Amino acid sequence: MSISPRTFRLLMLVLAALLLGVALAIRAVSSGRLESNGSLEQYSGNALYASMVYTGVLFLWPRISPLLAGGIAIGFCWLVEFSQLTCIPAFLSARSLLARLVLGVQFDLTDVAWYPAGIVPLVVLHWFLRTRIEVGQPSRR
Repeated sequence: MSISPRTFRLLMLVLAALLLGVALAIRAVSSGRLESNGSLEQYSGNALYASMVYTGVLFLWPRISPLLAGGIAIGFCWLVEFSQLTCIPAFLSARSLLARLVLGVQFDLTDVAWYPAGIVPLVVLHWFLRTRIEVGQPSRR
């Protein structure tokens, strides 16, 4: 079975929105606050953030291999996390809720381990589905 890159990209947007919804629902149910420091909110948020990054990689490059997409997503997440060792993310996060959600505020080594926890299951699922569904060439109409 083959799907077009356009359809695949749309599916990645839907998946990213669902992952964001799950992350926000966890925060709403557990603490009732968008900004919460509880373990459940933090760790699930990190894993779901990484999952959204993975869907973003697939959105940009629909035909990329699962392992390469996973490597790029983990690398991006780690780059963002280690950038928190500078003052730039904290500076931006103090001025913008969106920056705080995307860049974080302070470095936490535990976060580094939670990013692969959000990406590896998607790599496995992608690898499995890739053997059954091919992202084909764009149709020429």
